Amino acid sequence: MLAGMDDTEDMREEAIPILRVADAAAATAWYARLGFTKQWEHRFEPALPAFVEVARGPVRLFLSEHTGDARPDTLVYLRVRDVDTIAADFGAEVSEAPWAREIELRDPDGNRLRIGTPTE
Repeated sequence: MLAGMDDTEDMREEAIPILRVADAAAATAWYARLGFTKQWEHRFEPALPAFVEVARGPVRLFLSEHTGDARPDTLVYLRVRDVDTIAADFGAEVSEAPWAREIELRDPDGNRLRIGTPTE
């Protein structure tokens, strides 16, 4: 057990990708098209860079205006139930891979999202 962690705590372990964005408000609006909702936003002071969490069900992403947090052109894979609906909304063509039906999108900051629905 990790120091400071009580085994009775109800905490789900997870990995949360951090994506670099230039404008957190614009990025949050773009991710809303994918079904993500803003959970919270933090700034050390009003004029300083924003750090935002967005979520789609149990999937969470951090969007950071801080230059040292991440690099543009990051690739994140999202496994979803219905890639066809997202593809239609974004005008993307679905490709067939041996493991999933997939699309690839770029957010306004150039981060890549490969989004797929597993095939059986």
